[in-house]
Amino acid sequence: MAKAGKSDKANADGIINICRNRRATYEYEISDTIECGLVLVGTEVKSLRAGHAILDDAYARIVKDELWLMGCEIPEYTFGNRLNHVPKRMRKLLIRRREIGKFAEKAFDKGYTLIPLRMYFKGGLAKIEIGVARGKQDHDKRHSLKSAEAKREIDRGMSRRDR
Repeated sequence: MAKAGKSDKANADGIINICRNRRATYEYEISDTIECGLVLVGTEVKSLRAGHAILDDAYARIVKDELWLMGCEIPEYTFGNRLNHVPKRMRKLLIRRREIGKFAEKAFDKGYTLIPLRMYFKGGLAKIEIGVARGKQDHDKRHSLKSAEAKREIDRGMSRRDR
């Protein structure tokens, strides 16, 4: 489930997170990532500034040498009027053609897909991080959970030891 929430505090890089696809790292093994811009209309930007976006069922697809974001839901802006946007429309992603070509080779390999990992504002512009991912099987998920739990235990032990 993607976590949406407004964060007024920016990182040192000036990045304000809008939402993150937390399920992506559980369901998929991410091999490569790339930052893309988003083509949005006015009420979509206002809704994103309010911290509303859902990346749960979203994915990216290459259509006619262009990268498109499918299934991402940006709810309607509550104070919008009849000019409000459609919540689940296809959105064009802004990326250089040579990067699309390099990215497409990896994405068209068997078993790989393009998954949005997080959405954020960087320097006032809406950006999205797309990852080339391969789906994990059940035993891979269990192994990931086991190693994360072991790392947490080690960190807890080290923090107790430092006191």
